[in-house]
Amino acid sequence: MKRYFLTLAALLAFNCLFAQELPARWDELVASDFPAALQKSSKTCILPIGILEKHGLHSPLGTDLIHVREWAARAVKSEYAVVFPDYFYGQINEARHQPGTFSLPNKLILELLEATCDEIARNGFDKIIILNGHGGNPEFLEFFMQGLLNKRHNYAVYLYRPESDPEFVKAYQKNHVTDVTADLHGGESETSLLLHYRPDLMRMSRASGESGINQQRSRLPGLYTPIWWYSSYPNHYAGDASKSGAELGKLISDHEIAQFIKALKAVKADTKTIELQNEFFDRVDQLK
Repeated sequence: MKRYFLTLAALLAFNCLFAQELPARWDELVASDFPAALQKSSKTCILPIGILEKHGLHSPLGTDLIHVREWAARAVKSEYAVVFPDYFYGQINEARHQPGTFSLPNKLILELLEATCDEIARNGFDKIIILNGHGGNPEFLEFFMQGLLNKRHNYAVYLYRPESDPEFVKAYQKNHVTDVTADLHGGESETSLLLHYRPDLMRMSRASGESGINQQRSRLPGLYTPIWWYSSYPNHYAGDASKSGAELGKLISDHEIAQFIKALKAVKADTKTIELQNEFFDRVDQLK
């Protein structure tokens, strides 16, 4: 009997250690561990989406990708979910004039994202959280989300959209050095995040090599044109990265991770979204 309890205790300890060591990244899991990952994640997969584009003369082309990769990786240390490998197929037509930009046709990125979600679901996940790190993606992703109602899916997709936090905004503004309203792309905030996450990749001596000032070359009140960004920022750089610092990057990072963990927990506990989707499609089918 004593031997039995010792064996049981050892087995439980091993299982506990095994669970703690279960990788979160999809590509780091071995196939035999996949069922355990599904169970531990409550069948929840995070799809972090970045992009490949210029971020000034000083920051990597994959700045958004690195940001969202680290964001997800650090969040799942506290709340486990499986993280899909690097995904950088988003909307970036406005930067096609800059070297290193990877831009695919509109139809293809929509089809590719849905096919990716379908494959994630085929592997057993019924909850997919899109974590976006690229400022040019929101409209594309919202259109994609509404398009999912075009046919029945056996999974739910959640697009994470951070809520405003007055306390964080106050701390952010206090620690931000440059004009906050002009810090739009490759400027102080994004550069500070990369100085926090990957200082080894930064080339800060080049941060002042180009202008990130709004050139205001086109003013059409109440009208939108696809060339609006280029007309304002032809260097595809908006802000002043020269005054960036890792301290601000850590402040932003800590807040982003804490907020996303709350959303991740809510998704893992959610049972209503798929139920409502099924109700919706049942009613659609009744009209046929």
